[in-house]
Amino acid sequence: MAWIRTIPFEEADGPLQDLMLRQRELYPPEYGTPPTVGAIEALRESIVSSHSLLPQVMYHIFAGYGEMLSPALPLSRTQHEMIATMVSVTNHCFY
Repeated sequence: MAWIRTIPFEEADGPLQDLMLRQRELYPPEYGTPPTVGAIEALRESIVSSHSLLPQVMYHIFAGYGEMLSPALPLSRTQHEMIATMVSVTNHCFY
């Protein structure tokens, strides 16, 4: 498995930490609640933190995802999750 240097939130400097916070604010509230399975949270965080060396890229990619999950859009949260699940299955993703 490849190793990618990441910068955890706790070690991020001001601008990187600010972008991480702004990006997280756009996510559904459920994303702020630690899941019962720690590995799932760790995997999600590792995917986001793998972009930490390119903070502007990280912010725009994941803020865009946050905007796509907006409750103001016509799809329900359930529909968003089903679409994400089917995309992952179709792409043979394990997460």
